[in-house]
Amino acid sequence: MTDLLSLLSLPAVLRGLVAMVVCGIFLPVAGVAIVALNIYPLRFTIMHTALLGLAVGGWLGAPPGAVAIVLCAATGAGLGALAPCPRSAAAAMGFLMPVAIALAFLVLAASGVHATDAFALLWGSVLVASWGEVGVLAAVGAGMLGLACAGRRQLALYLLDPELAWTSGVETRRLGIILLSVLAVAMAASVRLTGALLVDAVTILPALTARAMATSLTSMTLLAMAAGLAGNLLGFALALVLDVPPGPILVITAGGLTLAAHLVRAHTQRRRS
Repeated sequence: MTDLLSLLSLPAVLRGLVAMVVCGIFLPVAGVAIVALNIYPLRFTIMHTALLGLAVGGWLGAPPGAVAIVLCAATGAGLGALAPCPRSAAAAMGFLMPVAIALAFLVLAASGVHATDAFALLWGSVLVASWGEVGVLAAVGAGMLGLACAGRRQLALYLLDPELAWTSGVETRRLGIILLSVLAVAMAASVRLTGALLVDAVTILPALTARAMATSLTSMTLLAMAAGLAGNLLGFALALVLDVPPGPILVITAGGLTLAAHLVRAHTQRRRS
């Protein structure tokens, strides 16, 4: 415990801890929307688009993270505008994934930027996070949570069934554009902190954990935030104690919580039957 506390006194480790808290609280909200709408390919599309943005930013001499966020926001808005509902955007996502990665490599080849440099940015590291990057992620996460609370009734109906929401008078196309744009920005803002590997650990896995225990969208969201925060803190502490890279440990910890939640649900269902 003493060694752990001494590590937390280091500025880089402290920033990493704060980044994990921010990710654990806000990003599972994005995971709830992705799981509810069954649009898992979205995260791969955004990761490839983020790589393209990082490559373009390096080529132009602009902040790579900012370019990636803008490009991902445009991608999310485009997907929302083209598809009647996010579930029908799978074909567009499948098209964008290889095209974005191909364009990224073309830009890297033309600009002379080494591919490993761009991939290092994409992989990210919570231990090299700056306070500015943590602040951007916190602002994006708070904005996402605020929008979800402001339009919770329409959003709940939309996540349940976009077609039913449309017949009930919800402007589904506009809501889809806003939702996919916000999800894309949230994931893009976290890439430089968490990397592509860890994005699933702080978005999808907490949402899957919550789905095994939740009885409503509200309870699923709150449980996902709790699972994300608990998994991040436990995984980060284990990584420091074991002196191993935090990424794999965080994924394994989040995956363990997900597996435990589903095993408990299965056991409960067997007892009831």
